[in-house]
Amino acid sequence: MKIALSTSGSDLSAALDTRFGRAPKFLVLDLENGKFEIIDNQQNLDAAQGAGIQSAETVIRSGAKALVSGHCGPNAFRVLSSAGVKVYNSDAATVAEAVEQFKQGKLKESGGADVQGHW
Repeated sequence: MKIALSTSGSDLSAALDTRFGRAPKFLVLDLENGKFEIIDNQQNLDAAQGAGIQSAETVIRSGAKALVSGHCGPNAFRVLSSAGVKVYNSDAATVAEAVEQFKQGKLKESGGADVQGHW
């Protein structure tokens, strides 16, 4: 199973970004083999609108079945949920820490957006 995590870095030791739609990058990790890829999300950093939706579509195209991020807005949550991608919020300092929380079942699946749009 693949999971996507919001980050500004390029490896597992990077900080987990608290934002989803405007996160600079996504780290997509295959939990079965430990391999990951970095997906650039720079085009959404300064988007006037639609950053959450476009970022959600990027995560869906990556094949991830779960998203771990600090926060997720309503439009992004709706798009992710409709594609069957589960959303988990984490306050982990790093991507690696968030991955461990996910693996250990310490993250609760989100039932909805936890911030307003344009957050």
